Amino acid sequence: MKNTFGNEITITVFGESHGPAIGCVIDGLPSGFKVDMDRIAYDMEQRRAVGSISTGRKEADETEILSGIKDGMTEGTPVAIMIRNTNVRREDYDAMRYLARPSHADYAAEIRYKGFQDASGGGHFSGRLTAPITAAGSILRQMLEKKGILIGSHIKNLHGIEDDPLLEHEIKTTIRNLNAKQFAVINEEIGEQMKKAIEKAREEQNSLGGILETAVVGIEAGIGEPIFDSVESRLSSALFSIPAVKGVSFGAGFGFAQMTGREANDRFTVWHKGIATITNHNGGINGGITNGMTIRFNTVIKPTPSIGIEQTTVDFKKRENTTIAIKGRHDPAIIHRARVVVDSMTAIVLADMLATAHGNQWLGE
Repeated sequence: MKNTFGNEITITVFGESHGPAIGCVIDGLPSGFKVDMDRIAYDMEQRRAVGSISTGRKEADETEILSGIKDGMTEGTPVAIMIRNTNVRREDYDAMRYLARPSHADYAAEIRYKGFQDASGGGHFSGRLTAPITAAGSILRQMLEKKGILIGSHIKNLHGIEDDPLLEHEIKTTIRNLNAKQFAVINEEIGEQMKKAIEKAREEQNSLGGILETAVVGIEAGIGEPIFDSVESRLSSALFSIPAVKGVSFGAGFGFAQMTGREANDRFTVWHKGIATITNHNGGINGGITNGMTIRFNTVIKPTPSIGIEQTTVDFKKRENTTIAIKGRHDPAIIHRARVVVDSMTAIVLADMLATAHGNQWLGE
C-alpha cells in the first residue's frame, strides 16, 4: 500500500476512519516559515460536517503538531500532524462486514488485502482521510499565498443546478469571497437552491453529486514538464486520490469537442509589458507547462455511495446474493466539504512542483 505523494515535498497519510487517530507526515518543508495555526483550524472547519446537509458524525478535527513546528515556525524537519477520532461507532458496520456496499471499496479491498483491512467506515479508504490532507494543504496554501498564489473553488454544478460562472476579470476577488464561505457558491440564491436539493435527497435517504470548479491565480509561467510530469498529469493523479472524485478536466475540458481550432485557440498578446492570452480555454497550461494565466479545472464528485435506500448486493463471504440498506451517519452530499480538500490537494501538488523548480527553501523566503 503506497501512501506517500510528492517529490521535493512529500506527504504520507495514515490511519483509518474508526481507528484511534488519523494524520500525516509532511517532509521537505523549508525552515523558518511562520505557520498560522488559526488558519489551519479555519481550513479544517471548512471540511467539517455542518448541519443537516452533512453527516451526523461530528468530529472536532483538532490538529496536534507532533514534530517539525516549534514556536509556530517550521524547523525544516518532517512535520507530523495527528487528528484524533473522537466520535467513532464501529458497531454501525459489524452487520455489514461481508456485504459489498455498492460503489464502495469493500469488495475490491477484501480481494486486494485478503481480509486484513480495517472495514469499519471504509477504513483507510474513507473520506475521513481527507482531514490530514486538508491540514497539510493549509500549511502549503499559506506558503503559496505569501508568493501571491491564490487557490479557490466553487460548486459549479450540483445535480444540474448551476452556479454563476467564475469570471476571469474579477477572479481574485471572487476567490477571496469563496474562501470565506462555508458553502462555496458565487450566487447565494442558487446556493440556497442547492441546499434544498441536498435536504430533499437526505429526506429520501438518497444522495447527490456535482462539479467543483477550481482556479489558481498568480502562478508563474514555465512550471511543469511535458508528458509524464505535466501540470495536468500531476494534478489529476493527486485529485483522483480523493475519495469520490470520478472526473477531472482542464480549461474547456470536454467542451473542446464542440469547438473548432479557431474557437479553441488562446491567442497571445502583449499585456502591461507582459505576455498573456486573450482567452483561457486551455486553463493556463500549454504542453503540460504553466503559461502564466489562471489554472482552471473541473472536478466531478460522485454522489455519496452510502444511502438508506435498499439495494441489491452480495455477501462475499457466503457468496450469496442479498440486499442492503445502509444505516449509520452519512452525507447526503459531500461536494461542499470536498471543496477545501480539492484546494488543499492542489496546493500540495503545486508547492511540490515549485520546490522542484526553485528549491524547497524558496517557499519559506
